[in-house]
Amino acid sequence: MKPIFGAFLKLPTTRVGIITAVLFQLIFAVVWMTGYHGITDRLNQLSVAVVNEDQTFGEQVVNGLNGKLPVQLKTGLTMEQAQQQLQARDIQMIVEIPADFGATITSTNPAQLHYLVNESNPVMIKNMMTGIADGITASVNKVAIENGLQSVLGSSSQMSAQQTQGMATALSQRVVSNIESVNPVQGMNNQMVPMMMILASYVGAMIMGQNFEVSSRALATRFGRWQRMAVRLLVTAGSSVVVSLVGTSLVALLGGQLGHGFFALWGFQALFLLTFMFVSQMFLFVFGMAGMLFNILILSAQLVSSGAMMPRELLPAFYQGLGEVFPATYAVQGLMNILFGGTGTAKDALALVIIMIVALIIIVIATARQQDRIPTPAPVVITES
Repeated sequence: MKPIFGAFLKLPTTRVGIITAVLFQLIFAVVWMTGYHGITDRLNQLSVAVVNEDQTFGEQVVNGLNGKLPVQLKTGLTMEQAQQQLQARDIQMIVEIPADFGATITSTNPAQLHYLVNESNPVMIKNMMTGIADGITASVNKVAIENGLQSVLGSSSQMSAQQTQGMATALSQRVVSNIESVNPVQGMNNQMVPMMMILASYVGAMIMGQNFEVSSRALATRFGRWQRMAVRLLVTAGSSVVVSLVGTSLVALLGGQLGHGFFALWGFQALFLLTFMFVSQMFLFVFGMAGMLFNILILSAQLVSSGAMMPRELLPAFYQGLGEVFPATYAVQGLMNILFGGTGTAKDALALVIIMIVALIIIVIATARQQDRIPTPAPVVITES
């Protein structure tokens, strides 16, 4: 047993396997612990728009909210402008103060604050905005009750017990919340689809690229580097269409929410999957099999910086900038638009195309710097006559 144990450990592939497992632990621990550090300290990077249609009491509400919320407050927008920013994810919630808000408060019926939350976001956004909406309503309700008490105390007339009870009931809750969802997501399984597709696509692209690198090296003595590059890229392009068809079909068959239809999702997945494939193979063209170490690092960094799990606005500035360079960010945004709803898919697709072209240019440059292997001539056998 001892000889085979020693021989197994001496093999380069055994050592590489152990080192790779250690690197996965190291890279993911460092990237995720630094990327998600201080998430709750950066809530002021999120934005809420207040659309005020009541120019009397509404102004008091807005002034009362200024500087008291953990998020940024945007004012002076029309409902149409606010909805456009909500769809584009420039803001995370709209607070609408109706035109009759002040008049309703003085009546016997409670007034309503309307909230619009875009669910086509990481699930954390909905939870956070719902909590902020409850806080806003409670704050405004407190002000409304105080105003009501001042009105009651200022009255000189004496009230009966029945009137006092009715007044107490009316003052107990003057403002209520009316929270509506824009682009609602049907269940947690659908909420996790963008992250699942990004993870499966990039890991698949990494493994495929690694095997293509082995195949290319096996053919190095028979074919030139340009031939191998061309065939490798063509097979990659064809594979992206087939693999994305399988992925989209499975999402549809398992009850996935296809807001813009099957073919829109298939086309977009084919685009970002092809970009993933070219980016992951770019490192292999440049560094050889050592490029897999870069792919592991890029995989971890993209999962953190893409916004698939946590809002990008809450990440450290370094990871926000990193996300603008990597394709997963645009894949996540486009997937959310296509699956649930939203705007800006064309910009995301354009960004993916640009990243893919840059990867192709680097692949061509790396190929040009390589040298073709000279086939080893067959040995000449001399026979005695």
